[in-house]
Amino acid sequence: MRHYIARCRLCFQTLILETRTDGENPYAREANCIWPTPDRTLAETIPDDLRREHSEARTCFNAKAYTATVVMVRRTLEGVCAEHGINKKPLHKAFQEMESTGLIEGRLLEWAQELRLLGNEGAHYTGKPVARQDAADAIALAEALLDYLYVFSAQFREFKKRRHAAKQASTAGPTTTPTSDGAPAST
Repeated sequence: MRHYIARCRLCFQTLILETRTDGENPYAREANCIWPTPDRTLAETIPDDLRREHSEARTCFNAKAYTATVVMVRRTLEGVCAEHGINKKPLHKAFQEMESTGLIEGRLLEWAQELRLLGNEGAHYTGKPVARQDAADAIALAEALLDYLYVFSAQFREFKKRRHAAKQASTAGPTTTPTSDGAPAST
């Protein structure tokens, strides 16, 4: 393993790269950027439109455009509602409908409402800038909400289905099939 200091040709940012040799071919190297840490990749189960909106929020954050970041997070949340067929206006009523239909519960509703309010502050002139930490938290909380709705909820449904099927199989009891001599045999 080797480490290199490099500079991006596009933005001139300093990078630290790590290379590892392939066990089969000692001359083949793969370089990975280890600093600055790359942005987290959202799961493929999150709809493309929402991943695009969230990616734009990250782009704004990386450009230190924190007001634009929180506006894009709010757009992402509007997209989440639309993806679930919830088109109530204003947005806080859409979130309440998401809660009443069981898509989100108390704490996630609170997160969504706070992100909505922060997005409103970004979208409307208040004379106050959006703090970097608020923008970073908005991105992290939006990712958590996306993960909950599109990754963990589906994963939990699959888990419950698998557990239910296993339980059904174990309570069905042993089955009997006749042996070659016609006597029942347990399996």
